[in-house]
Amino acid sequence: MKTLSILFFLLFTSLVLVAQHLPKQDTIVPRKGNIDKQLIKIKTKKIKLHSDSIGNEPLKSKLIDTTLQNKYGDLLNDDEKYNIKYPVWMPITEVFVFNISLFSVDKYVFNYDFSSNAGFNSWKYNLKTGWEWDEDRFGMNFILHPYTGNSYFNVARSSGYNYFQSFKFAIAGSLMWEYFGENTRPSYNDIINTSVNGAFLGEILFRLSSNILDDRTRGRERVFREILAGIIDPVRGANRLIQGKTFRRTNKEVYQKEPLNLTFYAGLHKINDGLEALNVKTTASVNVNIQFDYGNPFENRIRKAFDFFKIRTEFDFGNGRKFLSNVSGYGILTGKNLNYMKQSMLIGLFQYSDYWDNRTFELGTVGFGLGAFSKLRAFNFFNLYTNLNLAFVPFAGNSRKFSSDTAQSRDYIFGYGIEGKFESTLNISKYATASIAYYYFVIRSYAINSGINYIGILKPRFTVHIYKNLSIGFEDSIYYNDRFVNGAPFFQSVRTEQKIFLELYLEDKQRRGHYN
Repeated sequence: MKTLSILFFLLFTSLVLVAQHLPKQDTIVPRKGNIDKQLIKIKTKKIKLHSDSIGNEPLKSKLIDTTLQNKYGDLLNDDEKYNIKYPVWMPITEVFVFNISLFSVDKYVFNYDFSSNAGFNSWKYNLKTGWEWDEDRFGMNFILHPYTGNSYFNVARSSGYNYFQSFKFAIAGSLMWEYFGENTRPSYNDIINTSVNGAFLGEILFRLSSNILDDRTRGRERVFREILAGIIDPVRGANRLIQGKTFRRTNKEVYQKEPLNLTFYAGLHKINDGLEALNVKTTASVNVNIQFDYGNPFENRIRKAFDFFKIRTEFDFGNGRKFLSNVSGYGILTGKNLNYMKQSMLIGLFQYSDYWDNRTFELGTVGFGLGAFSKLRAFNFFNLYTNLNLAFVPFAGNSRKFSSDTAQSRDYIFGYGIEGKFESTLNISKYATASIAYYYFVIRSYAINSGINYIGILKPRFTVHIYKNLSIGFEDSIYYNDRFVNGAPFFQSVRTEQKIFLELYLEDKQRRGHYN
């Protein structure tokens, strides 16, 4: 049914666009005989139109309107007729109401210290005194604040505003909260994390929810889609109720969608402390990892913000109080596709976000820089995927020494620096994958003469397919952290890890091939 709907939509748009010539009708003709044979012929022709020698770009055809759809027939943009841009006063009001509601719950329900005495006196003091670096713990600053910023961002995003327009609402919401939501002075780190990382997370959650929503559905399927999308993006779920979209029915797709692959793996995680093999302390935990790959980086198209991104989240259970050990990813802001023989490339400007919290270090970053992604196909069963990224880090948080498992206040410094990332995956048909990832960070503190940190992460990995979408894998990791602090001795920490896991790879059938 989906294939026929896409086919109909492609034909319809080819008729209404003035710049196109009218193609021959691509549908069954009763007087021409067997209908099943006609459908097979149409499908074969459609597949041919949507592929080339290396599976990158559809062949140019009058039947394909590349200004409205990607190569899979999905919309490149939300349908403006069904996703109107609401007047600016509406998202502004929602941001205001959100902050008032959050403030009321914090002050009158939970009676938190930071909000208990907030009022006219604290507002006056904040406006007069100015900004500072706060003392909140690592998870508060680099996880909870971005999640709050995602709410401000999605108030506007779900009201018809694009990524860059919605970014302004994340800044405005954070400013309002910093001055009036707490009895402490507004902090530099909060405005950065809430707005920048909040917009990063917000756009990802918005797009994931779009891939779930389908206003053409009804009954149990519709209820399931609305609930799941609302869990992923609660602000959008609330706005859908307010805007009347929750129960709206359409006769066509109205949301932008891109191919979405999900990789889930879980297994045993062995952590080694120390440098000498015979004097190594080890601990074990259960490791769970979830990764989303959104969009095809090798499809020739005009690139827009976050039509290609990756985000990975990792949990460790049974290894101390903390269980969220890593959230990292990237999203394209703008870029260009290139093709040469059997090699495809994407070069662009990317936004990066990293959160690492383990027993070697705490590290949170905001990054912007250049990324190059390539795909090389050889012998029809080898695919080599490689990406190289180099970014400026205008803001980072990095632990001073050993990462603490119990600290309730700031045990890390704020700084800036650069980061480099290299990832390469060799995909051997559907039988196995071999990959290596290397991340390197250089972070210097904002404080004068306070030193510099060098952080490296190396992760070789190998998986073997065992049944359908299920594979078994092994990963070895090396973390190291070199700290040079003025007036203090050189400090180095090294830790190794091993993981053995079962991996479930759920591939969007529109997009073939495992990518990193």
